[in-house]
Amino acid sequence: MHVEHLVAALRGLDAGPDIDVHAFGGPRVPGQAGYPATGYGVPAGLEAANGALQAVGVDVEIAAALGGVDLAHSHTWYANHAGQLAKLVHGAAHVVTAHSLEPRRPWKADQLGGGYRLSSWIERTAYLHADAVIAVSRGMRADVLEVYPDLDPDKVVVVGNGVDAEAYRPVEAPDVVRSLGVDPDRPYALFVGRITRQKGLVHLLAAAEQLPAEAGLVLCAGAADTPAERAQVADAVAELQTRRSGVVWIEQMLPREQLVPLITGATVFVVPSVYEPLGIVNLEAAACGTAVVASDVGGIPEVVDDGRTGLLVHYDADRPADFAAGLAARMAELLADPTRATAMGAAGRERVLAEFGWPAIAQATVGVYEQVLAARG
Repeated sequence: MHVEHLVAALRGLDAGPDIDVHAFGGPRVPGQAGYPATGYGVPAGLEAANGALQAVGVDVEIAAALGGVDLAHSHTWYANHAGQLAKLVHGAAHVVTAHSLEPRRPWKADQLGGGYRLSSWIERTAYLHADAVIAVSRGMRADVLEVYPDLDPDKVVVVGNGVDAEAYRPVEAPDVVRSLGVDPDRPYALFVGRITRQKGLVHLLAAAEQLPAEAGLVLCAGAADTPAERAQVADAVAELQTRRSGVVWIEQMLPREQLVPLITGATVFVVPSVYEPLGIVNLEAAACGTAVVASDVGGIPEVVDDGRTGLLVHYDADRPADFAAGLAARMAELLADPTRATAMGAAGRERVLAEFGWPAIAQATVGVYEQVLAARG
């Protein structure tokens, strides 16, 4: 999402840079999300390899195509290695955007096995040798410098995430909401995200036990990191549904024309993340005019203005029950007071329009490119 909107904004600037996009996921075709871009599949012979090795194979093919570029800008460890290789082989400048950090996600070792050691090495190498590191929040910048203390602080700059306030805007469409199995006339809390420990879904399911009986809970959650995590959520949802009505699990990432009305119709949007450098979903919910209840981790407090655009809940990894109780209490506050929730949602959209537009973010990104290229002579 970040790259899609950033690239569109960069291409829309007067006298902006010429941008080519090289992406994972196989060849792109007209009409597909992320088009135009050059897409790469897993190279032949690596189909059965560890996922981290597959990523390295894709990175090698991307790097081979980057001869002649002035600057490579990579996002996440998956692509960081391609940027690092482009710097070594072609002499290109390399800028990294920090969306997350491998040392802050130790549970990835369960999914990648030895690949987690490889992904961590790739990330560390790329960050320490990058010409600049863009952090998507002040909290993310602090994390980067704490995790990689050898990194020159002057190379780490903050350029925040943004949201397309036209694509994400209030859309009242109760028929769309109803078609998804959700009662639009019943106040409901909404979660949107992947099934991964980072997103804190298990804490939300624990909190749901404490919500008022009349409140609904909608989970738009799919793409589980592991089959075990998917099974854990499925069991918890099934058990919850035996004790309360209005619990709906949509196990897919919805297209925007369905997602936006679902967000708009929610009384409260919930972000129970245990780690979140910023969280674009917070901005998407605010742009749709929906109040947010979120954990106070990472960059979220820079997006959710506590008491004005939503409510924050303190997260302590050693006190998960307290976190779940806090989530339940804050959600219940807004579910019981839709007028207050509506006012917070309106304030959230107003703040998005004033502070989180993509054109300004694109211009700031170009500023980083110009500084890096000027320093290289």
